[in-house]
Amino acid sequence: MAQKRADAWRYTLKLKIDEQGHAVLQDGKPVYIHDDGKEVPFDAPGTVATITRLNSEAKVHREGKEAAEKLLKAFDGIEDGAAAKKALELVANLDSKKLVDAGEIDKVKAEISKAFQAQLDEANGKATTFEKQLYDEKIGGSFARSKLIAEKLAIPADMVQARFGQAFRVEEGKTVAYDQHGNKIYSRARPGEVADFDEAMETLVEQYPYRDQILKSSGGNGGSAPNGGGGNPNTPKGDLGGSKTERVAALAARFPDLK
Repeated sequence: MAQKRADAWRYTLKLKIDEQGHAVLQDGKPVYIHDDGKEVPFDAPGTVATITRLNSEAKVHREGKEAAEKLLKAFDGIEDGAAAKKALELVANLDSKKLVDAGEIDKVKAEISKAFQAQLDEANGKATTFEKQLYDEKIGGSFARSKLIAEKLAIPADMVQARFGQAFRVEEGKTVAYDQHGNKIYSRARPGEVADFDEAMETLVEQYPYRDQILKSSGGNGGSAPNGGGGNPNTPKGDLGGSKTERVAALAARFPDLK
């Protein structure tokens, strides 16, 4: 599937040429045009580094698989793993009977297991709390600090997060976005890498059916009058620049989908 994605990306790019027939550069990188008209500078060194990293990861996975298969050969002929484990435990108890009765060993094991489970539950609770704090910082912070939201959207960051927040996850400490079909959103400028927050946010907004209602107006009417101000008299009124309560009420009336 990765190869198909790479092939599709390669054959849908067109190098941007200026009037003199020279390749157009942006920050020293050649600019390519996608089928949808979006212009993206191609980071060749970054792409080579990504390919090298992926090849290295594939090697590690292959070596791990071979090591696991070699280890499993030692258990050839054992079909019931649970029964084998029980037999080993029984032998261990019999070997220890000179010191402590097997029944007493089971009691000690139960006490140890109980104490360990309590510690494990406590650790899991702390991990859940830390995970939530990490999510709030990584995802909520990204919405709050987003340059794209501040410059291009007519609704505040908290309302944008209410609508698009579920598309973002924290995986291995990184913010990863998924589209409406459940597929990861990859960067066009950095092939093979997931899109950063603003690039993923731009893709999500482009796919949003009501995007024209949340984008700032390019005319002189301001973000709160995307239809020209003198259009439909039944358009709900509200103060997007007011308090949080006023913004929520106005946006809820104008954009029901945001609920």
